[in-house]
Amino acid sequence: MTLTDAAVRNAKPREKPYKIFDAGGLFLWVQPSGGKWWRYKYRFAGKEKLLALGSYPDISLADARERHALARKVLASGNDPGEVKKDAKRLALLNSVTTFEALAREWCESRRHKWVTSYGEAMLTRLESHVFPKIGSRPIADITAPELLAVLRIVESTGALDLAQRLLQASGQIFRYAIATGRAERNPAVDLRGALKPPVRKHQAYLKADELPEYLQKLDAYDGSLQTKLALKFLLLTFVRTGELRGAEWKEINLDEAVWRIPAERMKMRSPHIVPLSRQAVDVLRELHPLTGQWRFVFPNQHKPSGCMSENTMLFGLYRMGYHSKATGHGFRSTASTILNEHGFSPDVIERQLAHVERNQVRAAYNHAQYLPERREMMQWWADFIDQMAIR
Repeated sequence: MTLTDAAVRNAKPREKPYKIFDAGGLFLWVQPSGGKWWRYKYRFAGKEKLLALGSYPDISLADARERHALARKVLASGNDPGEVKKDAKRLALLNSVTTFEALAREWCESRRHKWVTSYGEAMLTRLESHVFPKIGSRPIADITAPELLAVLRIVESTGALDLAQRLLQASGQIFRYAIATGRAERNPAVDLRGALKPPVRKHQAYLKADELPEYLQKLDAYDGSLQTKLALKFLLLTFVRTGELRGAEWKEINLDEAVWRIPAERMKMRSPHIVPLSRQAVDVLRELHPLTGQWRFVFPNQHKPSGCMSENTMLFGLYRMGYHSKATGHGFRSTASTILNEHGFSPDVIERQLAHVERNQVRAAYNHAQYLPERREMMQWWADFIDQMAIR
């Protein structure tokens, strides 16, 4: 042992860093700034490595020698002391993140690449509003089934039965994630199956074929924003999901080819989707372009044009036309599907245009252009059918 407490204490900084060796690879590294750091130099798998043992005076000479001795034992057992230290740090960090809220946010982040942005934001908002205030600070391993049920009962008591079920499902997935990452041992959400009132499923209100003429007449006479009017018309012609329409960007649309290519990250099923554009749909876009062509979104927010149209804009437009509880934007999908099936179009072609795709991700990746000629013909027939309904 060559070092002494006095030698360590009196080691003065120099112009360049220098080392004072003790024994067995342990040394004190003195910095020009005056900092003093303990290091252990060793060889593992034929490579020279350094292990940080702390700084002086927080770690005394005796402490440094004790840490050095432990590291040498690890090395003698055939393990790399540096990797063992990293593993210990990772485990300590893992164990420090144990609250329900921390795990929930971590789970949301781990799923972000698989979720549509709006879905991920909605998921986190639900948890922040209804779950985190009650049990967010609780260690996830300590949460019991009755405790989780009490949180969900509060949501259920407001009549939001569907939301309560969604929160139960999300909580179950969060607990499974905690189990998989070693921070919980069981999933109390499993014990709550059947404990909540089942929601009453309501189908989206939609227009029947014989209701289209009146609707189209009212749409033609719509005295609100022209952009909203064109959005409602384009939605009926394409029968995409409202979120897909609101987020449409001009770069996704090729008017010369009469096609709209929606990227996978904006689709519910995370698979790219092609919408063949009828002559009427192209006409709508050409009328719209002078109004919004300078913006990123085809249907920009009327108050903040850098963003997309609000999710309530078209719904309020329908209300203005007198269709409160009689029709929704999403309901146009049912209208189109029902009429197209009744007129003999292939169910496979219809379902593909509705983007009800294969859940098998590999197969879905190759199916986004499936039945494209048939779909183009069908979409033109649909637009012509709407024109016929408009003049009845």
